[in-house]
Amino acid sequence: MTGKDDVATLEEELPLVELPLDAWHRAKGARMVGFAGYHMPIQYEGIMAEHAWTREHAGLFDVSHMGQLGFSGEGVDEALEVLLPSDIKGLKPFRQRYSMLLDEEGGILDDLMVSRLGDGAFDGAEIYMVVNGATKYDDIGWMIEHLPDEVVMNHMDEQALLALQGPEAGDAMAALVPGTAELLFMQSGLFTWRGVPLWISRSGYTGEDGFEISVPADSVQLLADALCALPQVKPVGLGARDSLRLEAGLPLYGHDLDSRVSTIGADLGFAIQKRRREEGGFIGHARVLKELADGPGTKRVGLTIEGRLPAREGAQIYSGANLVGEVTSGGFAPTVGAPIAMGWVSLPHAALGTALEIEVRGKRIGATVAPMPFVPHRYRRAKS
Repeated sequence: MTGKDDVATLEEELPLVELPLDAWHRAKGARMVGFAGYHMPIQYEGIMAEHAWTREHAGLFDVSHMGQLGFSGEGVDEALEVLLPSDIKGLKPFRQRYSMLLDEEGGILDDLMVSRLGDGAFDGAEIYMVVNGATKYDDIGWMIEHLPDEVVMNHMDEQALLALQGPEAGDAMAALVPGTAELLFMQSGLFTWRGVPLWISRSGYTGEDGFEISVPADSVQLLADALCALPQVKPVGLGARDSLRLEAGLPLYGHDLDSRVSTIGADLGFAIQKRRREEGGFIGHARVLKELADGPGTKRVGLTIEGRLPAREGAQIYSGANLVGEVTSGGFAPTVGAPIAMGWVSLPHAALGTALEIEVRGKRIGATVAPMPFVPHRYRRAKS
């Protein structure tokens, strides 16, 4: 019999998996690190430079480690509404939503994107989902356990996934696939480029305009080469992706979110539409509805930090002598020009403008609860 500690040891000993673009990254000078069980590029020419390039032009990220799942079968909408707190029945073709998997106690097992496919995409699948790479096999197991036999789930591990992000991403994408120019934020479509089928959504995790592109793994290098041949585009690694999403106030699963925390405390209640709030019926709904009514005990907040010393994950947050929370993400924000952080604090200390202190390297530094995002989002939305 294998115990929990034995499983953890086995996972640590498992060899890292190579992405379809592994050799491509190395040829471009990427520094590769282990992340979510894969060899991943953390940087090419440097995190600061890649961060700035993405904010000013367009960065190409390889996120093929993430899990791509297709769902089909009788009652698929109803089945997914048991697993997810979001309105799946009301999700229109070629639209997507941010959502979460919750456990029975309302803790967050993962956050994800869910889309309704149109005709002809992914061999007749009706729903497409992208889950985090580090949790995808746990997610798959959880969903297999809770989905009815009539619903078929397909792990599309033959697909790679790229993200093109930045203010010039729209022009760059349209140069290769003109039809993408019509997409707005959280819209998607099936396109063909050089005979290759691409599922493209106007979305991403940097706060910038951009796209996520699902492409057959055997064609991903061809597409990556074509994108990087454009003057707007350079490859960007995980390091800049993390600093960009932190500036955008976007939580990272396994750091800012996990099974101990709640949707409402995480300030993700927007993902639970009115009908779902009223009807419930999803796993974990009791905690969600209770916290909607009574408020959560702790809350995810943004923090601006005095001075130049960054506060990293795990740093403790104080109000006077009282420990009131913990930093879950933190670092120097290149666009802001100062250190910032995200953390969880007890509700009485979560109001904007609250003065707190963070213990860093044995001393206290001043911090203030601040609105997020730290850098305004620049998604391409419909003009009002």
